Amino acid sequence: MIRPILVAALFILPVAALAADSARDAILADYATQAKKADVSFTAFSSQRGEALFRTKWAGGDPRTPSCTACHTDNPRNSGQNAKTGRTIDPVAVSANPKRFTNRDDVEKQFGRDCKSVLGRECSALEKGDYITFMAGQ
Repeated sequence: MIRPILVAALFILPVAALAADSARDAILADYATQAKKADVSFTAFSSQRGEALFRTKWAGGDPRTPSCTACHTDNPRNSGQNAKTGRTIDPVAVSANPKRFTNRDDVEKQFGRDCKSVLGRECSALEKGDYITFMAGQ
């Protein structure tokens, strides 16, 4: 009984290590502070809300990008393609791209551009944190 658990742990630990990154954690901590200021009942980011944000088809943005999946594909571990330019996009999932969400300026630049394109508005700190939380688990 112990042996299957040990084998499973050997496969899970490297994935968990990839998801943890001090720069990403600091970005999430800043978003958590902002989310708490916007809503005192905020307690934690949600992978489920992040996945819903990723998969939902929105009506407010550019018709070429009705959802994040328009560029990033249904599987965030795969490379995507910019729906506007055709340029290849590295995977958005942290397991496939461990440096994803580790540079604060890049993260803000991407959310600033992509939220307006997909949602037709800025993303909230809650949405950004939920999205990163979902991608860190992928």
